[in-house]
Amino acid sequence: MAKTKVKPADIARVKGMGFLLNRGTDSFSGRVVPAGGIFTAEQLSTIAECAEKFGNGKVAFTSRLAAEIVGIPYEKIDEAVAFVEKCGLSFGGTGAKIRPVTTCKGTTCVYGNFDTQAMAKEIHDRYYLGWSDVKLPHKFKISVGGCPNSCMKPSLNDFGVEAHRIPQYDKEKCRGCKKCLIEAACPMKAAALNSDEQKLAIDQSVCTACGVCTGKCPFGAVADHDDVKFKIFVGGTWGKKTRNGTPLSRLVERDEVFPLLEKTMLWFKKHAYQKERLGAAIDRVGVDQLEKELFSDSLLREKDEILAAEVKARP
Repeated sequence: MAKTKVKPADIARVKGMGFLLNRGTDSFSGRVVPAGGIFTAEQLSTIAECAEKFGNGKVAFTSRLAAEIVGIPYEKIDEAVAFVEKCGLSFGGTGAKIRPVTTCKGTTCVYGNFDTQAMAKEIHDRYYLGWSDVKLPHKFKISVGGCPNSCMKPSLNDFGVEAHRIPQYDKEKCRGCKKCLIEAACPMKAAALNSDEQKLAIDQSVCTACGVCTGKCPFGAVADHDDVKFKIFVGGTWGKKTRNGTPLSRLVERDEVFPLLEKTMLWFKKHAYQKERLGAAIDRVGVDQLEKELFSDSLLREKDEILAAEVKARP
């Protein structure tokens, strides 16, 4: 492999800005981060023009939805940064901090239970940007999913949000139709007509609250509604060490999501050692202790102290 002429200190400096050295070259790939998983047409044009002006004309997309402009020489990095900033874009997405927020297309998807991109944009503004100077023990990945199809794998992120729409079943309104539209719609086969009562029955042990059946009954037995609950996963990782995220013990309301996210990051900063992922810290400290702190306000009372503290070194 050819040896780069760029100094190690300079490679480290620009990595913190979102630029990664291309193997065997003196050029870098710069990650342009979308807000809420969305680029506008104007922004995509700017990215393409930036790739032509400063890179090798190629753009790759990362697993966290960033647009990676390939082949930028070290001496042109500052120009590339200034060029995309004119369109409201920025490079980033590396380091021991909050990583770019990923989201599925639940905003427009027929299975989406809520506006996923709006929530991801709010998280992006409040925490990816707002906490950009907060050094964490390790990377912290956040994903927002619109239903249990899990397209963005919330359970494999440090903090994953998954939307559920629980069927609101009124047995009195069920007419025992020979062709039950709820039974036909259910992808999990959790809904079926009870042969004895000739009434619909929903097996809650099988139902994933995906929301597909909501509003399908013409008689309102399973009513249309916008009451969405959220399943929260914490401590998921994917890669050299895989860990399924720990689901919190109950579904939460939308107004609980942001406080829980903030408290999870504070818990991470308080308890984890340097270069320890959240999931490993949870396994070491214990889920019971985690939930005790997440479902109280103790971490918020300690917020300033936690954020001001240095990341803990391993004993």
